[in-house]
Amino acid sequence: MSTGSTNETQMVIITGMSGAGKTVAIQSLEDLGFFCVDNLPPTLLPKFLELMKESGNKMNKVALVMDLRGREFFDHLFKALDDLAETSWVSPQILFLDADDATLVRRYKETRRFHPLAQSGLPLEGIKLERELLDELKGRAQVIYNTSQMKPRELREKIITEFTTNKKSIFTVNVMSFGFKHGIPIDADLVFDVRFLPNPHYIDHMRPKTGLDQEVSSYVLKWNETHKFLEKVTDLLSFMLPHYKREGKAQLVIAIGCTGGQHRSVTLAEYLAKYFEKDYKTFVSHRDIERRKEQTT
Repeated sequence: MSTGSTNETQMVIITGMSGAGKTVAIQSLEDLGFFCVDNLPPTLLPKFLELMKESGNKMNKVALVMDLRGREFFDHLFKALDDLAETSWVSPQILFLDADDATLVRRYKETRRFHPLAQSGLPLEGIKLERELLDELKGRAQVIYNTSQMKPRELREKIITEFTTNKKSIFTVNVMSFGFKHGIPIDADLVFDVRFLPNPHYIDHMRPKTGLDQEVSSYVLKWNETHKFLEKVTDLLSFMLPHYKREGKAQLVIAIGCTGGQHRSVTLAEYLAKYFEKDYKTFVSHRDIERRKEQTT
């Protein structure tokens, strides 16, 4: 795949048969950092290019869905594509998604949706007309996927492989500390409860401190229970993370919880983030570390 020079904007135009996977495609490109627009009428493409140029480098990866939902504008699409090919600062590619008729009919029956071109309401009628209208566009596509035998995960993996420019930055690990008394984070994928570990809160001079302080972290990490927990959880995550990445997840949020989110969870979140940073793009955050300050002011 050619992505053009560093001065070019990468543009992917997603099109193809209705029901072939365009929603999965645009979500996958959005996870790769593309600025995505669904169902852009071709007549608006010149204006959109002006907005892109005015933005400087802020929109250097763009994905546009153009399909027969905007069929009243479709006659303008080929002229828009010709004009786009003459634009020196944009590197366009057409991603065409296809599937066989039987698969598309089955998908429409499963979703109970109407095909946009089926005047009688029968999916096969609309599918045949759409295939005829899109035949020339398919011939101009640089990337064509037939999704008849693909699961959404498999299509996502193909798109990520095809269009990523930095594979190491696709999958990120976010480690978060929190306090159970403030509620479990709603965006957590995995939650570990560390309230069984010795608590620095009950040591008077450590109570005002947090797991970011050396004295507190040393205290939390010195216990055999902590060593065994970290040995088991790092082994578990070392097994799981590659599988999550292979599955196509863009990120994994690992939440470590203690009672108040001040000491034990903070210490262990910092430890885990540092442990995995050599293999993954890793971030650490402490949701409740400032709550005590807020409550005393």
